[in-house]
Amino acid sequence: MTTSRERPDFTADERTQLVGWLDMQRRIVHWKCEGLSEEAAHRTVLPTSPVMTVAGLVSHLRWVEHCWFEVLFLNHPATGPQFDDGPEDADMLTDGIPLAQLLAEYEQQCAISNEIVAEASLDDVGRNKDFRSGAASLRWMLLHMIEETARHVGHLDVVRELVDGEKGYY
Repeated sequence: MTTSRERPDFTADERTQLVGWLDMQRRIVHWKCEGLSEEAAHRTVLPTSPVMTVAGLVSHLRWVEHCWFEVLFLNHPATGPQFDDGPEDADMLTDGIPLAQLLAEYEQQCAISNEIVAEASLDDVGRNKDFRSGAASLRWMLLHMIEETARHVGHLDVVRELVDGEKGYY
């Protein structure tokens, strides 16, 4: 099955374009994982970045969505591996977690993020005052999430090619 990767309409309104570009990057994450074995999804291919696996990147993106939209924007409790006293990059540690589960959790988190975005104005600012980034507008957060997700899609491009030779853009 090929994951749809359609761009938003050229003349869509701002919200539709912002969410559309973010959703497209999210779908590319799923595409980069298609057909990948569990062993390959958890394989380290960069000696200096041992947690940057396909599975680790998917996990990280799930927790980034949670952080920006639930913690920083809505001021929900700062929960998740990046807020624990565990190791650095704990949100990328995925030993024993199947890729299918990580993708399902990511998809669920993206749906929650989209619900939050749908109910707010792009001009609304985050409610979390414990972190400087909590003062950003929803528009800024969406733009940042497009940047963050696209950046890690680039990492997925490289990691996937190193894992099994699969490559392709859009």
